Amino acid sequence: MDSNVFTSEEAAELRLLRPGTSPASVLQDYWELVKPEIGFLVVLSALAGFMLGAGESVNPLLLALTLGGTALASAGGGVLNHYIERNDDALMRRTAQRPLPSGRIGAGAALTFGLILIAGGLTILWWVNLITLLLAALTIVLYLFAYTPLKRRTTYNTLIGTIPGALPALGGYVAATGTVGTGGWVLFSILALWQMPHFLALAWMYRKDYARGGHAMFPVRNPDGRATAKRTLAYSTLLLGVSLLPTVLDYTGWLYLAIIIPTGIGFILPAIGFYRKQTPRLARKILLASIAYVPLLVTAIAADLWLL
Repeated sequence: MDSNVFTSEEAAELRLLRPGTSPASVLQDYWELVKPEIGFLVVLSALAGFMLGAGESVNPLLLALTLGGTALASAGGGVLNHYIERNDDALMRRTAQRPLPSGRIGAGAALTFGLILIAGGLTILWWVNLITLLLAALTIVLYLFAYTPLKRRTTYNTLIGTIPGALPALGGYVAATGTVGTGGWVLFSILALWQMPHFLALAWMYRKDYARGGHAMFPVRNPDGRATAKRTLAYSTLLLGVSLLPTVLDYTGWLYLAIIIPTGIGFILPAIGFYRKQTPRLARKILLASIAYVPLLVTAIAADLWLL
């Protein structure tokens, strides 16, 4: 019988009856649902906030609970994002083969999996402190019910999406200090600004696919790339300026600056190239620079606090 006559949910229910289905492939599909690449950056953001707040006095157990709870909550949010966008993903070439639109996993199974992960993550963060738990919950709510639906309605979706994207850094700071302090807001600002060049470059690279899926991304509405390039350069330049604030406000010292300034410049240079000429290769350079930025930010904070 031709499986194409089934809906994606029905096809997923039949998966276990098909020959050749292996436990490893099922685990791989569930692993894809948690969006590990995003979760990695979320955990690093929380780590940066925790280290900035804790300074040299790091409580290993508290750090482990913070990162573990954040990882599970982020994973659950990623799964529910897959669940909400499964029909839209089916329209785009880049996402059509994801586990839900392809029918490899049923929608009900994904929903249950995501809710379990979120419940586990928030339970762990309850042992950290209430504010950290509430920030994690707010991150999930804004990600799923503000940013995700607004992707189809307004080009400001990316700007709005920077809020849930940067909240884990603030949550990490609060986990270490118990308060929402200036240092936490500074790191929140850095992570919010970092996301704009990252997502603008990504959206420009896949603008045709986003258009096919009905997303109102800025490069979809401005496909020539010039306006996207201007904003990418502006945000990357502003990021460099704001990234100096931890030292200006005496949270970090010269070693942080020695790492973060070249990192920021390395972000600006491809943005300048993209401003001069909008090509997929130059947009990808911005994307690669953005992926390297958060690990280097964590390295800069850790090196400054623990090596001096």
